[in-house]
Amino acid sequence: MPKTRFAFVGTGGRAISFIEPLVTRYREHNALVALCDLSPTRMAYYNRKLAGAWNYGAVPAYPADQFDALLRETKPDIVFVCSKDSTHHDYIIRALHAGCDVITEKPLTIDAAKCRAILEAQRASGRRVRVAFNYRWGPFRTKVKELLATGVIGRVHAVNLEYLLDTNHGADYFRRWHAHAAESGTLLVHKSTHHFDLVNWWLDAIPAQVFAYGDLAFYGRQNAEARGDGHLAAYPRYTGEPRAKDDPFRLDLDESESFRGLYRDAEADSGYLRDRNVFRDDIDIYDQMSLNVRYRTGEVLTYALTAYSPREGMRVSFNGDRGRIEYQEFIGTHMNRAVSPGDFKIEDKPGAEAEGESIRVFPHFKPSYLVPLPPATGAHGGADDILTHSFFSPDAPATDPWGRFAGHEQGAASILVGIAARDSIRDNRPVTLSDLVPLAPAATKLSQLI
Repeated sequence: MPKTRFAFVGTGGRAISFIEPLVTRYREHNALVALCDLSPTRMAYYNRKLAGAWNYGAVPAYPADQFDALLRETKPDIVFVCSKDSTHHDYIIRALHAGCDVITEKPLTIDAAKCRAILEAQRASGRRVRVAFNYRWGPFRTKVKELLATGVIGRVHAVNLEYLLDTNHGADYFRRWHAHAAESGTLLVHKSTHHFDLVNWWLDAIPAQVFAYGDLAFYGRQNAEARGDGHLAAYPRYTGEPRAKDDPFRLDLDESESFRGLYRDAEADSGYLRDRNVFRDDIDIYDQMSLNVRYRTGEVLTYALTAYSPREGMRVSFNGDRGRIEYQEFIGTHMNRAVSPGDFKIEDKPGAEAEGESIRVFPHFKPSYLVPLPPATGAHGGADDILTHSFFSPDAPATDPWGRFAGHEQGAASILVGIAARDSIRDNRPVTLSDLVPLAPAATKLSQLI
C-alpha cells in the first residue's frame, strides 16, 4: 500500500507537533515529501532534525514563492498548512486547485472574503479540508460533550465561558506577529476560534448573531506608561538587552536550541522578531474581549477572554432545563516553546498553580456530584496525541462517535464568530453571520456542516 505523501507549509514552532510524530511513530504509512517556508534557515533547522534526532533524512525545501513548484514536483496527497494565519487561504486554495487535500492549523483564515474564497475553492475542487481543532480532542472536553449529548441536564439554553490567558502565555501573543490584526485577525480569531469551536461542537449548533466589546487595556506603550510601568517599554525587544534582565515579560531567544534555530538565526532571512516588547506602540489587537452569541437554534453564549491574567485556564457553565454543568480546567501556564511533543511541560511560574480539571453536575432538585474524568497526558490536555493519531494513523476510523473531525464549514462557523465580533466592536452593533458568509443557510446543527 503506497504511503500518504505530506508537504508542510510553515516551519515555525507549531509544525514540530505534527512533523515529529509523522516521521517517527507514523512513518510506516506516511511520507514527508517537502517543506515550504519564507525562511531557508528555518527549513534547514527542520532538515537537521529530520536527518539527526528523528532519523528520517532531509527532504526538499522550497522557498514560499516556489510553492507551486513544490506541488508539481513532489506531488503531495495532503498539504499541511502551519504558516501565518493571514496566508492560510492562499496555500489552501492553491493546494486544492492542484488536487491535494488540506489540513490547516487553526484558524481556517482571518476574514470573511478569504473564508468565502476557501469555500468556493473547495466546492470547485471537491477536495477535503480539515482544521486542526485540537481542543475538541482533549479527553476532558470530550467528556463534557458526552454528558451534554446524553441529556444529563436536558436541553441547554445558555452557556457562559470565561478564558484566562496569563502574563506568560497571553503576553506571548503580543511579542509576535499575532499583535497585528492584519496578520492574525486579532485574538478573537486566532485564539478564540478554539473556544467558539468548542461551544459550537458541545451544543451541536451553528452561530447566527454576535454583539461584542473589545479593548487594549494592558499591553502597549500607552497602557504601561499610564500605570507607571513606562520603564518596561524602554527597549524594542528582549534578547540581548541588558535593561530587560529583570523584566517579568522578558523572552530570551538564546535560552534554547529551538528558539535559536527557528527564530534568532532566521531573523536575517525572515525579518521576523519573535521577542518584541509587549509594551511597544504598534499593537492593534485587543487584550480583553467580551461578547454574546445567539445560535440558530436559540441558545445564547456569553464569552469573555482576558489576555493579561495572573493565572491560566477556563471556566464553562451550561444551563439546561434539567440542571447545570460546571466545567473548569486550570492546568498551569505554558507557551509555544517550539519543542517536540514529548518535551512539553507546564512551566514553573509564580501564581500559576495548577488546580486541574473538574466537571460537576447540578441536577434540579437533587444533590450535585463530580464526574470521574478519564486519564490524559501530554500537550493541550492530552489532545495532541489523539489528534495526530486521527491525521496519520491507518487505524484511525473514518468517522468519530463524538464528531471531533472538523472540516472547512465547521472551521468557518468558528472563525465567523470572531470576525463578526470584530465588526461589532468597530461598528457598535450586532452582526449577523450569514451577512458575512452564507454558510449552509438551511442547516441548524453543526453536525450538518462538513
